[in-house]
Amino acid sequence: MTIPARDSSDRRHPDRREVLLLGAGAFAVLAFPFIRRRPVLIRRSIPVMGTIAEIGVVHRDHRYAQGAIDGAFDALRRIERTMTRFDPTSEVGRANVQAATGPVTIGPETALVLSEALAWAAASGGRFDPCLGRTVALWDAGRRERLAPTLPAREPVARLAGRELYRALELGTWRGRPVVRFTDPDVAIDLGGIAKGYAVDRAVAVLREWGITDGLVNVGGDLYAIGRNAHGAPWSVGVRNPTNPATIMRTFELSDGAVATSGDYLQFFEHGGRRYHHLLDPLTGMPRESAVHSVTVVAGTCLTAD
Repeated sequence: MTIPARDSSDRRHPDRREVLLLGAGAFAVLAFPFIRRRPVLIRRSIPVMGTIAEIGVVHRDHRYAQGAIDGAFDALRRIERTMTRFDPTSEVGRANVQAATGPVTIGPETALVLSEALAWAAASGGRFDPCLGRTVALWDAGRRERLAPTLPAREPVARLAGRELYRALELGTWRGRPVVRFTDPDVAIDLGGIAKGYAVDRAVAVLREWGITDGLVNVGGDLYAIGRNAHGAPWSVGVRNPTNPATIMRTFELSDGAVATSGDYLQFFEHGGRRYHHLLDPLTGMPRESAVHSVTVVAGTCLTAD
């Protein structure tokens, strides 16, 4: 059987209504792949800098958000490698081994954090001292908590007390690169009170370089809130109750700001019926005695809050 060819004169052209319907259908098919999902909070956590770091990003694209989080985690790891006192090959570790005998070259980031630390030491009259590494090692509250606790010998603690050791750290340049030198052999850099805040700031900078406008970086109590949460509201920040750390004592809202909390309720050991914690007083060389067990500071940068 054959099918007769259709005469061209019988071909019916679509009217205007059909053209509009066809156009709408074509638009729906073409546009479907580009429909965006609602922004959601995408977060991950890793162990770093002796604590747990958590980064959350509010974004529509899960894969893109994970890339931004990877970059921010890389920044945290880099600063840990560079500024830890526990590794003799880090910039801080090399300085602690060699700077009492001659200048030691460091990178611009370590120089920046040291410069800020020295400024805060001067502003606080030595109440904050980034050169108490030897005193911190004597007490080592974290390790003593896990072992049978004993107190360090009195003589070395007393010898390091009230020395204003930060004054014996010199920052300079050699052949265009930053160098550090110690004028007192008892100096040992410990940036545990400021480097973590700087690391949070750098992680935030990486997220912003990725175009992230809403997110959160939290590294063991040092936190920066970018923009707003997935519901469009400011981030809600909780402060632990120092007498019961499993509970929240207070919450407040934060957007494009930093907060740091430090207390005597996490790193401590007990001996002779007394609690000894990790917050040391440079004047006495011993854990600071205070009726205040936790302090929270809000600031423009996490380094400043820390």
